[in-house]
Order: sequence, then structure tokens, then C-alpha cells
Amino acid sequence: MKSSGAPDRDVYLEMKDTEVAVYPKNEERTGNELVYISLSDSDTLCHESSKFIKKSLDIDITTVLLKFRPSVYDLPAQMNIDFNAALYAGWRHDTYYVKGKANPLHTYRCDVVSRGYDFGFFTGLGSTTIGPFSTRNAVSNEYNGMILQFGIAGFVESSIASFGISTGFDYLFSRDRDVWIYNHKPWIGLIIGFALN
Repeated sequence: MKSSGAPDRDVYLEMKDTEVAVYPKNEERTGNELVYISLSDSDTLCHESSKFIKKSLDIDITTVLLKFRPSVYDLPAQMNIDFNAALYAGWRHDTYYVKGKANPLHTYRCDVVSRGYDFGFFTGLGSTTIGPFSTRNAVSNEYNGMILQFGIAGFVESSIASFGISTGFDYLFSRDRDVWIYNHKPWIGLIIGFALN
């Protein structure tokens, strides 16, 4: 907990729809509340603005919505939307701001605004199109090859899902791996994640 004019403190938060109770963090037990913040309308200004920071491990199911593959061998760059899914693990940083504001009727209300981001690693399976273009005519027929994808990603958190940027590599399982033009080539993608924890 960070408050103006006071040292940082480790606390427990009990959050409900209409109130937030802040308790000191003790090794043995949780003591009496430090601060009680009402989130209901009131005729007085709520508790002074406070900031709460939480750091945690984030585990998500992710998918790369768009993969941008740069130009290779004088062939044009590609934007792929092939199916893929991955497991992501990263370090998450959430910040909660408690701020009071007044409406034109001079009724005061406290709101909790949250912001979050995280960085980590992902790995999973997907598919990619293998054919004349992606093998420089070494393969005459087109088919969907299975890939193992892995890389790093950074997310901005929301209450519904996480959205971010990723970069990684794909490993093609089929025997056409050696003629695939994207073998050992990095890509950049738009990634979305859904929290498991």
C-alpha cells in the first residue's frame, strides 16, 4: 500500500462491491483494519487517494491472432492467421488506484481503477500452410503442417482478457521442415490471453 506522506506497507485487501477494507499483513494473523474505504455515494469525500500494488505469477491460455513474417528470399512479407494455442507463464504487476470524485450534485464517490501488465514466455501448438510459396516450389501440393511455437510476450491486462505483442519461432514437425522458408525465422504477433489462475 502506497499513500502520500506514509511509508509503504504490506497489506491484505478485502474487496467487495461497496467497500474495501485494508488490513496490516502480519505473519501470525490479520490485525485490525488500517483503512475502510466505502465505494458507495456519500456526502463527504472518501479516504485520501491510495495506490495498491500486487505482484504475482500469471498463467494464461493464449493464441496469436496475427503473425507477421518478414520478407525472406526476396519473397513478400506475410500476415498469417492460422490456428494456434499456447500456454503462457509470466510475471504480472497490477496497480489499483482508489480515487474520490464529486458529481454536480456534490455527492462523493470512491472508485477503484486498475492497471496491469506482465512479461513472460509461451509455448504451444499450431498450424501453418505448407506449399509452393512457403517452400520456394520444393513442395507442389498445399497442406496444413503442424508446428510447435515458442517465444516471449508482453501483455496489458483488462478485466476480461490480456492483449499484447509477442515474438517467437515456429518448429515444423513435417519432413518439409528443411525447405520451409520460415524455418529458424522469427515472427512478430498480436497475442491475446485468458487467465487460468
